[in-house]
Amino acid sequence: MRRCLELSRWVMVGGILFFLLGATPTPDVQFTDITQAAGIDFKNENSATSNKYLVETMGGGVALLDYDNDGRLDVFFVNGAKIDDPMPDGKAPDKSNEKFWNRFYHQNADGTFTDVTEKAGLTGMSQNYYGMGVAVGDYDNDGFEDIYVTNYGGNTLYHNNGDGTFTDVTKKAGVGAGGWSASAGFFDYDNDGKLDLFVTRYVDWTFKKNGYCGEHRPGYRAYCHPDNYEGVTNILYHNNGDGTFTDVSRKAGIASPNGKGLGVSFADYDGDGFTDIFVANDSVQCFLYHNNGNGTFSEVGLLAGVGYNEDGKAFAGMGADFTDFDNDGNPDVVVTDLSNERYMLFRNNGDGSFRDITNSSGIGSATLSFSGWSAHLFDYDNDGWKDLFVAQGHVMDTIERTAPNLKYMQPPLLLRNESGHFKRVLLGPAFQTDWAGRGAAFGDLDNDGDVDIVISNVGQKAVVLRNDGGSRNHWLGIETIGKKSNRDGIGSRVKVVSASGQTQYFTVNTAVGYLSASDKRLLVGLGSDRTAKLVEIRWPSGILQKFENVNANQVLKATEPNQ
Repeated sequence: MRRCLELSRWVMVGGILFFLLGATPTPDVQFTDITQAAGIDFKNENSATSNKYLVETMGGGVALLDYDNDGRLDVFFVNGAKIDDPMPDGKAPDKSNEKFWNRFYHQNADGTFTDVTEKAGLTGMSQNYYGMGVAVGDYDNDGFEDIYVTNYGGNTLYHNNGDGTFTDVTKKAGVGAGGWSASAGFFDYDNDGKLDLFVTRYVDWTFKKNGYCGEHRPGYRAYCHPDNYEGVTNILYHNNGDGTFTDVSRKAGIASPNGKGLGVSFADYDGDGFTDIFVANDSVQCFLYHNNGNGTFSEVGLLAGVGYNEDGKAFAGMGADFTDFDNDGNPDVVVTDLSNERYMLFRNNGDGSFRDITNSSGIGSATLSFSGWSAHLFDYDNDGWKDLFVAQGHVMDTIERTAPNLKYMQPPLLLRNESGHFKRVLLGPAFQTDWAGRGAAFGDLDNDGDVDIVISNVGQKAVVLRNDGGSRNHWLGIETIGKKSNRDGIGSRVKVVSASGQTQYFTVNTAVGYLSASDKRLLVGLGSDRTAKLVEIRWPSGILQKFENVNANQVLKATEPNQ
């Protein structure tokens, strides 16, 4: 149980004055900026220009993965490319200068990181795209995590060779896409034991099509709103099991040209055993693709109640998470958007429909002034309730000139989940420092039983936040190893009942937030309980596995039984 200081106070955050009423947690948990100490020196080079090319403000992603199976998480950052000002017609962005390379950091035994980008073959220089996002998954079930990078211009699939290096297998695999891709994720939509790939694409934009938006006076030109461009189709690639994929977008029913997809996340929202897809669209209706179980999907966002907000209006959907926040067993949807819109929280009613509870949950009032990107519901203090973290920053770097009450750079947001209601918490300087936040990935970097955060900021240095104190409560890690199901166990639905009877629900998933990929391992907060009375895993294959009376403060390696 968390102690609180009962007081009220004014706090200045990101140039905005907030009144925190009632409960402000004592600093039992803090997030410490360890970026420099860890040896992470990545800067997202977006190559900002006076022409305000839209691609400049939308990247970039970050991934946490253990690529060499040494038990320690490594970090991959997606970077931009050089853009001329203005960009000549027909010229492509240039990634040849090493400051524009994607970066890959291997974690050493002492918790520091070493840049192994060139050795691993992950610079992105030879592909020469303007980088956006990243997805992670073991698509060939060989026991090593593979990396898929989305870009403006085309995408890249890197096969993990198992010896510390990666090979570009995009052409052979048939997953190059094209246009402007954003978030992507691996999941097994047909439960055949092989990870498929879903790719969101944003808008039909080119450097030539880039218009002039904003006021016609120096310093007031702005990035154009997506309303100025047509939407494009998302892509679903089916894994053929032989190292190749087939584009089944039209056959599967997800090739709608009306979306402007940015974020994506996966969960089985109706409990029918098949994974569904939520896509955050920018200023048009969000999509909820219901998996029909026969290789096709039905888009039910409007009917299910997640397409628009409670006022029937579209919003600038950017990041998304598809997670059960209230411990009722039904995955809910959180979506980030722009200032003055409020981040959306859609509660799953358990009957195939959702209800917008943004305001009643406390998220509405806490987020009205902010713009959010990568977001994740996770239990930062291991008390058994998933809290909400958001990487923040406005899309317009000129916003302060036209709307003085808003800020371009904004602090990260952490909302504490108090039995289903959210309250803002400020845990040290990290949450009072302004950034141009975009991607964020989540995982236990130091294996101490609490979730750490890595943030990628557009045009700025990345930030590594170590969670100090979450492990004061008890916890249980769960690592799924599929046999009949995909080896990662992605899509597995996990139920955990603590010794005191609290029940929590999870979906194994690496695609979280915006442009980013998080650790596949689950971390379950148990509060003061020293055991989990029950751990129940329903694998994508349909196999049900149970563990009883599992001791806390360890990682349970759950291998799918042969049934």
